[in-house]
Amino acid sequence: MKAAYTKPFFTAFIIILADQAIKTWVRKYMYMGEEIRFLGSHGMLHYTENNGMAFGMEWGGDAGKLALTLFRIAAVVGIVYSLIYLIKHKYHRGLVMNVALILAGAVGNIIDSTFYGILFQHGKLFHGRVVDMFYFPLLRGTYPTWFPFWGGEAFEFFRPVFNLADSAICVGVIMILLYQKRYFKHEIPEVASPNSEMVEE
Repeated sequence: MKAAYTKPFFTAFIIILADQAIKTWVRKYMYMGEEIRFLGSHGMLHYTENNGMAFGMEWGGDAGKLALTLFRIAAVVGIVYSLIYLIKHKYHRGLVMNVALILAGAVGNIIDSTFYGILFQHGKLFHGRVVDMFYFPLLRGTYPTWFPFWGGEAFEFFRPVFNLADSAICVGVIMILLYQKRYFKHEIPEVASPNSEMVEE
């Protein structure tokens, strides 16, 4: 039974470790806004930081930042409880591993939000900025003039800059949505027919 717990939590630990290693390297060897291209203009490391949610979204200033960090911590407690429950009740291994990915991503960004303010920034607990670095502007162009709302404006896909923790959360959520029927499939026990005993007699 211990092995059932070891694999998902060890997977989460490795992802958290890798996420923090990448963020630490970016902080140490890159300056804000610097880019290191590895797929030309379509894929690069781009050092940026954000106060808010995944993929650089912002919400509510300092008060929103504190509320979001505290919410993340509460969410992680809930995810840990859910993961233990799923393992204990022998849910599908794929579901367990995907919840472990979500846990890893949540913890990775919580470390930034909770401790980076003290370690790297302005000295406030729970007010750290999340480090982002992966940027894949795969397609750039201009909306046609007839296009509603954004006609004539430039567009870019994929615009958000993200980190490994964000990726882990997204992969976990997407996989659960794609395979939910398999993950939450319950076998219906066979119900004996009321006439079965009469037939046997």
